[in-house]
Amino acid sequence: MLNLLPERLDRILLLGAHCDDIPIGAGGMLLELCRAYPGVQVTALVLTGAGSLREEEERAALAAFTPGAHLDVVVMDLPDGRVPQHWERAKMALEDLRSRSEPDLVIGPSPHDAHQDHRTLSQMIPTAFRDHLTLGYEILKWEGDLAQPTVFLPLSEPVLTEKIAKLNEHYGSQRDRTWFDDETFRGLARVRGVQCHARYAEGFHVQKLTLSAAPMVGSEPSGF
Repeated sequence: MLNLLPERLDRILLLGAHCDDIPIGAGGMLLELCRAYPGVQVTALVLTGAGSLREEEERAALAAFTPGAHLDVVVMDLPDGRVPQHWERAKMALEDLRSRSEPDLVIGPSPHDAHQDHRTLSQMIPTAFRDHLTLGYEILKWEGDLAQPTVFLPLSEPVLTEKIAKLNEHYGSQRDRTWFDDETFRGLARVRGVQCHARYAEGFHVQKLTLSAAPMVGSEPSGF
């Protein structure tokens, strides 16, 4: 299995339909990347939850999951479960981000996600960020929509334990959900770890990835 390390990682863009999507799907990756690249610029856009307890939880959680990073968080007020009906506002928010940023890495929901809000956001991402490396995170939930990941980030026991502790600490409003518990998070991480010869891992989906043996003439090297 080939291991690829970032050549440069100055800017990360995080996209989520709901408060808690990003840390659940990519919390371990955020902890690892922000510690490996201190001072990285992290921008997060969440489509729902503005003005509620969920927004307060999200801002505190993302700050905890991005140690040492320069963090900018935007939480919108689209109605939960109705993002497809508010497609234009969501798309305009993405287009606005694109006009102001050139991220080295985009992290968002997976395109096969069965939740309508997640899926709608995922379908929008490549229309705004056409030439960017985009990783789609997975969230284990009732819909049973997990697909086989194509990218893995191995996690050590301490990092996974830290991720789970931070999820429990910052998302108290979600503790009554049947899928929000330590066994769910650790169980999926163990399965993904088996699949990449690690103890634990997070899995991601990539739609398009360009490999180059050397920088192409007349162009900047890619972030990965």
